[in-house]
Amino acid sequence: MPAGTAREFERMLTGGHPNSLGSTVAVVDLVLADRSRLEDLLACYRSGDAVVRLRVSSALKRVCQAEPDWVVPHLDRLLGEVAAIDQASTQWTLAWLFGALEGRLSSTQRRRAEEVMRGNLEASDDWIVQNTTMATLGAWARSDAELRAWLLPRLEEFTRSRRVSVANRARKLLAALA
Repeated sequence: MPAGTAREFERMLTGGHPNSLGSTVAVVDLVLADRSRLEDLLACYRSGDAVVRLRVSSALKRVCQAEPDWVVPHLDRLLGEVAAIDQASTQWTLAWLFGALEGRLSSTQRRRAEEVMRGNLEASDDWIVQNTTMATLGAWARSDAELRAWLLPRLEEFTRSRRVSVANRARKLLAALA
């Protein structure tokens, strides 16, 4: 685990029921009060505790909603180190972040984000990863013929998902992209 004040965040994000926010909002407040603390938050992605990483994702999304430009300098890290984390909450958060920050991505970052999301969409069985990733890729495919050609057959497959929300999202995106 990272040294310094990141340990404080890890302690704050540890424990309690995995589906609760724990002290996530308090961590967000600390980051929003001091932009330099965003580095401490991101360092907690290295935690061995999956609940901590889930709460880091929740906190990062909240920070991005409040101050999207603060997250931009960390995009390469998100596209590398964080994208390598095999955890659904990280994958769906990245899909959301990439969608929210689309206009702030360099062309190289956009290509890498698309690559990450394509891989997650094909590999993940998590319904939130599927829905969030389809939503972002679907939005991007409206202006990208190559991505649209790749995405359409996958959306067709997802219309047969046993998960109603996934099947419905795929149908809506197919209709929007047709």
